[in-house]
Amino acid sequence: MKLAKTYPIRLVCRLLRVPRSSIYYAAHAVPDEEAMLKSALLDVAGEWPTYGYRRLTAMMRRSGWPVNGKRVRRWMDELGINGAPPQRKRRTTHSQHAFPRYPNLVETLEIQAPDQVWVADITYIRLRREFVYLAVLMDVFTRSIRGWHLSRNLDQGLTLAALERALVVAIPGIHHSDQGLQYAATAYVERLQKLGVHLSMAAVGEAYQNGYAERVIRTIKEEEVYLSDYQDFADASGHIRRFLDDVYNVKRIHSALGYLTPQEFEDQWRARQALATTTKTGAEDRATLASDPSADSGTKTEGATRCRPVLLPSVLVPSAKRTVTESQIGRVANMN
Repeated sequence: MKLAKTYPIRLVCRLLRVPRSSIYYAAHAVPDEEAMLKSALLDVAGEWPTYGYRRLTAMMRRSGWPVNGKRVRRWMDELGINGAPPQRKRRTTHSQHAFPRYPNLVETLEIQAPDQVWVADITYIRLRREFVYLAVLMDVFTRSIRGWHLSRNLDQGLTLAALERALVVAIPGIHHSDQGLQYAATAYVERLQKLGVHLSMAAVGEAYQNGYAERVIRTIKEEEVYLSDYQDFADASGHIRRFLDDVYNVKRIHSALGYLTPQEFEDQWRARQALATTTKTGAEDRATLASDPSADSGTKTEGATRCRPVLLPSVLVPSAKRTVTESQIGRVANMN
């Protein structure tokens, strides 16, 4: 606008038929889409620092960002995003004892339902002035943490407290663990056997046979323990409670579950089962009416029978979730 230096802006704009507002307008830069996606990736990686590109891609898609794995992996390299490397753990398994051992029942078992198989394991957590120990029980089918307990002592009370907390939720068909003293002790074994639970153990020195439990312990360490600086036992207990109850079961996605959370996966499975049961019952009713029209009026035809579901062994199809009673809650609370 060289003319504006000599003539009034109003006159120049009138001659050129240009609105005066265009003289004072300053264009704003359009946000770079890739920069926005990278910023979102940094936010997700900051919340889940141990995730690889597959889980980060799934988390971004859940948030509505249109990305694919190749782009996320390339951006991770550019931004220096890398999952934390696993650390070696201290041994917490004491398998030199005189208690009975049990065979591995799950090595070739096809797991088809919630609470069909629970796996259990123990790990240590280093605080500033002491070590504490965490016992965990996980349902293999849903990857849901059924029970856990944190204690200063590596004894039977640790595993029994975690077990009692889990039994408030459900009863498993099979309980699988290593051959450690805490899981082979009489009190622990009898508590399970009285409920009709089958015991299964991995062979000594074969950690892969309890791989599901080993993996969940590794996740807890990498995504919670290694990223925290616990002040004391109470601080550790509060953070671990938040991670297991509010994050792991409810917010953390699992590739084995189709990138759903344990709660989402279990809710969807139970909804499908309920729909299948309703559909089957309706089909049975229609078949009965077709063969015996009098059944619709409430009268019975001699010899007529209704189809009933076949009950499978408890090892294959565990009981449904239990109703929590005040006495059960009180018993678990006393152990804490």
